[in-house]
Amino acid sequence: MSLIDTRTPEAKRLIPGATGDWEVIIGLEVHAQVTSESKLFSGASTGFGAAPNAHVSLVDAAMPGMLPVINEECVKQAIRTGIGLKAEINLKSVFDRKNYFYPDLPQGYQISQYKQPIVGEGKIMISVGPDREGRFEEIEVGIERLHLEQDAGKSLHDQHPTMSYVDLNRSGVALMEIVSKPDMRSADEAKAYVTKLRTILRYLGTCDGNMDEGSLRADVNVSVRRLGDKTFGTRCEIKNVNSIRFIGQAIDHEARRQIAILEDGGSIDQETRLFDPVKGETRSMRSKEEAHDYRYFPDPDLLPLVFDQAYVDALAIGLPELPDAKRDRLVNALGLSVYDASILVSEKAIADYFEKVAAGRDGKTAANWVINDLLGLLNKAGKGIEDSPVLPDQLGGIIDLIRDGTISGKIAKDLFEIVWTEGGDPKAIVEARGMKQVTDTGAIEKAVDEIIAANPDKVAQALAKPTLAGWFVGQVMKATGGKANPQAVNDLVKAKLGITE
Repeated sequence: MSLIDTRTPEAKRLIPGATGDWEVIIGLEVHAQVTSESKLFSGASTGFGAAPNAHVSLVDAAMPGMLPVINEECVKQAIRTGIGLKAEINLKSVFDRKNYFYPDLPQGYQISQYKQPIVGEGKIMISVGPDREGRFEEIEVGIERLHLEQDAGKSLHDQHPTMSYVDLNRSGVALMEIVSKPDMRSADEAKAYVTKLRTILRYLGTCDGNMDEGSLRADVNVSVRRLGDKTFGTRCEIKNVNSIRFIGQAIDHEARRQIAILEDGGSIDQETRLFDPVKGETRSMRSKEEAHDYRYFPDPDLLPLVFDQAYVDALAIGLPELPDAKRDRLVNALGLSVYDASILVSEKAIADYFEKVAAGRDGKTAANWVINDLLGLLNKAGKGIEDSPVLPDQLGGIIDLIRDGTISGKIAKDLFEIVWTEGGDPKAIVEARGMKQVTDTGAIEKAVDEIIAANPDKVAQALAKPTLAGWFVGQVMKATGGKANPQAVNDLVKAKLGITE
């Protein structure tokens, strides 16, 4: 995979449905739920799927006199994430009150961080492509900050015709708000960024990344400008987009909407919008707030977070190998292509599965089986790697049988399907079903002789054009039920026909 940098004014970011030379500017605020058993400032459970208001403490419900107590595990998870994002870890940070009023925010304010977040600037490398020439573009997206904050509850508007209900199970759940710089220039780049960020979080174990459960969602900031302009246009924020596909759709629609207004001579209002996935469009929610509208001030109930560099270093030592480092290792140690290695490290569970299969075996062979056969069937069946009917040791066993000559590649495909549908030990299945490839040259020679004798016209064609000898190989394989050793068949056919090439 070749990497190119085409981020120049001449390299246009095409916006579907737009006319003229426009550029879209994108920044993302990703809210990632911290992996922890209890909430940020209380001991209530963070478990998903409980009955409404089942996981609510007195602190979460903002009962008078209840004081927040910081959950140290959430602090550690934020620091681990910051290290994984190659970001600056601030040894002192402050919790603030972000004041606004909404039914699912019982305190009347959200405990967040404003001027002094726990994590400062970092970066993520993403790859976008391939283009028509098969090249991938590597882009650095800057991280502005990561801060800790508590989630709000959830308002339910579809349970009663005239009333709304409030579920406070999520109230107080710890979130990491990861704010990017406005470095993305297309929906594809934004989707690649969220995909890569989610992968990093999952590798670190700091967020499960389950967007369907609300564990990871994004506020998408979109503006447009004429290609070549240096100043940013007026941005609109699309709130709480909870799928990578929807993020792409929301960006494309919002960019087209803004361009149409500007080309008609209008101006963009700075506002907060929502994305309607059914209609595939954004709609206005409210005018966009500025920081001063929230009247931030330090939370008087919480002391500043202060720790030393040794505390950070100790957490860094325990971090796992992250996707980029793992990809590079697979390329350098196993000789995989960057493309194949990138697929294998895209999810930690896939990488773990592959490394078990590849242990003590040829890495390229293992990669081909995992990517082309296993992942192909899993995708077709709508399954994740965790639900694979074929376990790593079973796939490894199939590869071993090919390597020692017990079965051919064709037989291996059949064996794989049997293991997929029925399970079992590959070696035992081969023995029980007589699937061993035929290596007896006498038996193979007999089949070759019979097919050559029955097809004199094909013999003449093969002598005139030696590449046509492959037809005889195919016929022999067919006659032996695919059990003949392909190399032995090929050698015998050429010998019998007198082909020396």
